[in-house]
Amino acid sequence: MSQNRETAFLEFRPLLFSLAYRMLGTRADAEDAVQEAYLRWQQAADDEIRSPRAYLTTIVARLSLDALKAAHRKREVYVGPWLPEPIVEPLADNFAHSYEMAQSLSIAFLHLLESLTPSERAAFLLREIFETPYPEISAVLEMSETNCRQLVTRARKSIRDRRRRFVVDRDRHRQMLEGFLAACASGDPSKLVATLEQDAVLYSDGGGKVRAALNPIYGADRIGRFFAGILRKHPTDQRFLRITEVNGELGALIYTNGQLSHILTLQAGEQEKIQNIFLVANPEKLPASLPV
Repeated sequence: MSQNRETAFLEFRPLLFSLAYRMLGTRADAEDAVQEAYLRWQQAADDEIRSPRAYLTTIVARLSLDALKAAHRKREVYVGPWLPEPIVEPLADNFAHSYEMAQSLSIAFLHLLESLTPSERAAFLLREIFETPYPEISAVLEMSETNCRQLVTRARKSIRDRRRRFVVDRDRHRQMLEGFLAACASGDPSKLVATLEQDAVLYSDGGGKVRAALNPIYGADRIGRFFAGILRKHPTDQRFLRITEVNGELGALIYTNGQLSHILTLQAGEQEKIQNIFLVANPEKLPASLPV
């Protein structure tokens, strides 16, 4: 491979991983798609590549689409709610993500994308997040531009209908997270309930590997009882917490007996209380090592 070709791939690699991860929700699958794109990039003839970005994006999107179709079949028999594999980054005062990219990376947003078909998800991400022209989306999906536009419109409506978009700034988000964690540590279910919207929902992903709620838990009171039960089994002296960056926003790492056991993220509701809680406990989705 020429040096120019290698340099071009390295330039676009973060973009390609960003697309593949948002499509697939797991780091390993996203890395596989990017690596396969690299191999095809190596073998491509020069006359096949009119635009390096378009060529590489098309390959990664097609690979991700095929992988997502296979993953959807597996998720139909997944034990309990399926949540994306969290991406944990060091806590930083000057956060590098743009607001739009950070929002589209959040566990809450990726969970919402699970409501779309694979083709809708691909079309929506390419157009709405990565601003891909419709002719390129048409090439990726191998369908007419008119049909691609319909996919994006349908996906946009589905997201809008399901999404409670009450955005709080980063400082308020941290206050909500710290308040929730303090309420959990207190062992008092009433304090925990006070941090939640009355119609809050908890999604807990154990994947059949560890104990977790097999269905979403609806309502502040039921969520409070759920966490109270966890605290009775695992007292606070067996746990410690660390706030860090999780998928572009503040989240918490929860350690039990010295081992990372859960990753928690929150989504704000209308009253600036917590609307949704996402709790990943499946050990296959917890990072083996963490940035410092």
